[in-house]
Amino acid sequence: MAQGTTKGPGVQADEVEAAMAATRVLVALSARSIAGLDGRITLPQFRVLVMVASTGPVNLGAVARALGVHPSNATRACDRLVTAGLLDRRDDPDDRRNLALELTDAGRELVDRVMDDRRAAIAEILGRMPGEQRRALAPVLASFAAAGGEVPAADVWALGWTTSADAPEE
Repeated sequence: MAQGTTKGPGVQADEVEAAMAATRVLVALSARSIAGLDGRITLPQFRVLVMVASTGPVNLGAVARALGVHPSNATRACDRLVTAGLLDRRDDPDDRRNLALELTDAGRELVDRVMDDRRAAIAEILGRMPGEQRRALAPVLASFAAAGGEVPAADVWALGWTTSADAPEE
């Protein structure tokens, strides 16, 4: 898209490019937070932890559907997380034919640490902005998020983010 041309009614190319640049920063920040796990777990495994953190106990079928993988792949990922002490597998009290997957304390601490690291990185970036621009940014980003519509929870988990309901109270 050439500079100065529009993409949609009244949208300028520089507006689109500014949003693209901000997106690149946020995606890089997300990738760095996962890279900070030193290979202890993979991104798909972290996605499982985030899903369980966001929803509470789930079964293997729900994990496979949310990740878009074959149930055997979900089982292997969950087995590794159980072995690592990050996930616990128990009989589902509502349906004994299923196993319920829950975070262990270590799993919760890992997810919380990654999310806290992401929040700290965002706060650091915001802290480098002039105060007036920073204060104006929150309503602009909220408007952007609202215009984008509600992101399905599975898409949020797929990116390794918890849902906004899981954000700590300030």
